[in-house]
Amino acid sequence: MKKFLALLLSLSMVFALSACGGKSDSTPPADTDAAETGDSTPASDFKVGFIFLHDENSTYDLNFMNAAKEAIAALGLTEDQYLFRTNIPEGQECYNAAAELADAGCNIIFADSFGHEDYMIQAAKEFPNVQFCHSTGTKAHTEGLSNYHNAFASIYEGRYLAGVAAGMKLNEMIDNGTITADQAKMGYVGAFTYAEVISGYTSFFLGARSVCPTATMEVTFTGSWYDETAEKEGANKLIANNCVLISQHADSMGAPTACETAGVPNISYNGSTQAACPNTFIVSSRIDWAPYYEYAITAAMNGEAIDADWTGTLATGSVVLTDVNTTAAAEGTQEAIDAVKAELENGTRHVFDCSTFTVKGETLTSSKADVDTDPNYTPDTEAIVDGYFAESTFRSAPYFDLQIDGINLLDTNFGG
Repeated sequence: MKKFLALLLSLSMVFALSACGGKSDSTPPADTDAAETGDSTPASDFKVGFIFLHDENSTYDLNFMNAAKEAIAALGLTEDQYLFRTNIPEGQECYNAAAELADAGCNIIFADSFGHEDYMIQAAKEFPNVQFCHSTGTKAHTEGLSNYHNAFASIYEGRYLAGVAAGMKLNEMIDNGTITADQAKMGYVGAFTYAEVISGYTSFFLGARSVCPTATMEVTFTGSWYDETAEKEGANKLIANNCVLISQHADSMGAPTACETAGVPNISYNGSTQAACPNTFIVSSRIDWAPYYEYAITAAMNGEAIDADWTGTLATGSVVLTDVNTTAAAEGTQEAIDAVKAELENGTRHVFDCSTFTVKGETLTSSKADVDTDPNYTPDTEAIVDGYFAESTFRSAPYFDLQIDGINLLDTNFGG
């Protein structure tokens, strides 16, 4: 097999500068944050592979694709120095794609979806001279592989800021008499009942409630990261339940277009939907992956360490918002976002400040989170620090999975 021959070659030519780079195959202790990768590779000889769950029709994957192209251009690499593999499911197909990219001479390979992780780890073990970087994963800090890495960003801060825009819109609707204060109910279309999604919709809700104290929210789940029909149906169900503003953590245009048809304000995700939804789109948060791609590719080219667990922030330019659509947004929305963003950046405000929410009527003083992701998802790390839940601090991927008061789940979906 081609993959097997590649493995034999890499083992027999440890000191050769193969097309996949001359990196060390030594494995550091599990608690090592990063390890030196070995010899540098000239930029002209360097090759990068990217694995995407869907194609450019998914706003989620398009966001990654755009970042990849931006990073490649910024680093002066040419079009023949990177390879895209699209529509790669969260299964053995991911391993096959990773192995094919390694065989094709890629020095570093990126994957973009949570369910790709185990297959990227499998490939990392088989190709020790190639660097494997997985976005949204949780296992790099416990796997202890020198060539396997996770990355995420504090997108909960971006969702909180988008929530501020939502709260401003709710207040405008109350002031205009469109709704009463007790009718300020939002809806949220999520993919799965995972910590990543729970962290996202909770931060969005807390941002809205920081501006509109009477805000409540209902959440429904589609059971898929990308299902335009299910997402549209979910949004329509929430609208029928008298939700007056909709947001989402799912990757198609289903929810935004349902909102445009119904005339219901929408906070999107992963990019602007203003062109298709000019009357209802307000703003969108997204992770800009270009800073991470540039960092990891540069480190691999130089034979330098890549963090096992990297977290992008507002400060690194990894958490961004689109321009506010002034046609749909409330007056003063951009100014409100800017003021709150400054507080998040200087540390005077925390998204999950325990004084701003309750769980079953109680204010949290202690909460353990499943940071090390054992098979039973056993909470192992105290997450309350100085009065707030310290999200994406002990690892990059979200681990906030609390169900706070004010948010009503209409259903759940854990996949499988």
